[in-house]
Amino acid sequence: MGVGAAMSGKRLDDFRLVLAGREFVPIVQGGMGMDISTRNLAVAVAALGGIGHISDAMVPALVDRDFGTRYSIERTQTHRENIGKIDKSSVQWDLGDLRAAQTQHVEAAMAEKKGDGAIFINCMEKQTMNNGAETLRVRLNAALDAGIDGITLSAGLHMGTFGLIADNARFRDAALGIIVSSKRALNLFLKRAARLERMPDYIIVEGPLAGGHLGFGEDWRDYDLATITQEVIDFLAEKQLDIPVIPAGGVFTGSDGVDFLERGAAAVQVATRFTITKEAGLPYDVKQKYLAANEEDVEVNSTSPTGYLMRMLKNSPAIGANVRPGCETYGYLLTDQGTCGYVDAYEAASQAAGGGVPETVPDKTCLCTMMRNFKVYTCGHNVYRLKDTTTLLPDGSYNLLDAEHVFRDYQFSSDHEIDVPADPIAAEETAGALVGLS
Repeated sequence: MGVGAAMSGKRLDDFRLVLAGREFVPIVQGGMGMDISTRNLAVAVAALGGIGHISDAMVPALVDRDFGTRYSIERTQTHRENIGKIDKSSVQWDLGDLRAAQTQHVEAAMAEKKGDGAIFINCMEKQTMNNGAETLRVRLNAALDAGIDGITLSAGLHMGTFGLIADNARFRDAALGIIVSSKRALNLFLKRAARLERMPDYIIVEGPLAGGHLGFGEDWRDYDLATITQEVIDFLAEKQLDIPVIPAGGVFTGSDGVDFLERGAAAVQVATRFTITKEAGLPYDVKQKYLAANEEDVEVNSTSPTGYLMRMLKNSPAIGANVRPGCETYGYLLTDQGTCGYVDAYEAASQAAGGGVPETVPDKTCLCTMMRNFKVYTCGHNVYRLKDTTTLLPDGSYNLLDAEHVFRDYQFSSDHEIDVPADPIAAEETAGALVGLS
């Protein structure tokens, strides 16, 4: 990939994504939790004519921080007697609270939306919350009722997910799509969707270089996004299904995107370059760690209790941390049996240390607690290239870009070039010198 776009000189702006009867700039900003893809980021992308994603990862905890609600504190108080116990089966979610939190989250984003783009929400099947089907049903229906433009189903096969919203008035109105990492996974989903006579409106094909959880095993290096995307495009053509295909994971330049669109894709989903924008939710110091990262600082590990491999920076504080399981406060990854891989790993480490708090829990990490505190530095493989998109400041830090700059660079660049903005300090000094000469 890469040669075609470099020779053609085409830009992403030469194409348009047609989805649900509307046209968009073919740039989709990926949904990154917890609250990396903020409302501000999604709104900025939508205002420019693209599709911005918010995430519904840990939404009650998110709205607690953003709006001063007390869902997490009240959960802790309700389930206080379970703290320290291994059996978390009784640590259930109040579905009314969950609906209220999701509604507030989505309504806030839609109230701020402007421009010709759209705002979608990324919903993970693996966020099981000790009651997988019902908590997913509430999150999906609340998002639809709150006016979200579209829903992207992620982190799972979602075999029964369409059935959870089939009775919603917007089931055939809102844009509905799914993330897959193989033709086989897509085929399984489409067979179930056909029973409801409701095909997805778009398909995001996520390759092995994506950030966060991966849809691949230990052999992830044996796969590549271009091949998988072409397999999906060919499969849909064989089935005579006209569904837009959107590759994701490793699309670092506008020309990377053009390569895919010239081969039949409808748009590209991008995330890594948006993580360090001013609108993204990562703290400033974490954004600087992303910018300073080198390729050897990135690893794919199995510390996630979900069972999926996960890509992150090696210096993530979550790796090997010994935090007490936070299921009473959070519990977003509890299975329907009230179990969690981290709870088991914590107990095993505690027993090996003779009881009490272990010094480290090397096998798994408490994603709920650690992601809430931005201590899991999930990233795409190309995170080490971020330093090439901006300028190094005199104090050794990197200049943070705004979302519009990144979006426009994807939209209008060609020949795999990246528009690196001028050093703001140097520009200010130059402006001052010119004023002095006038």
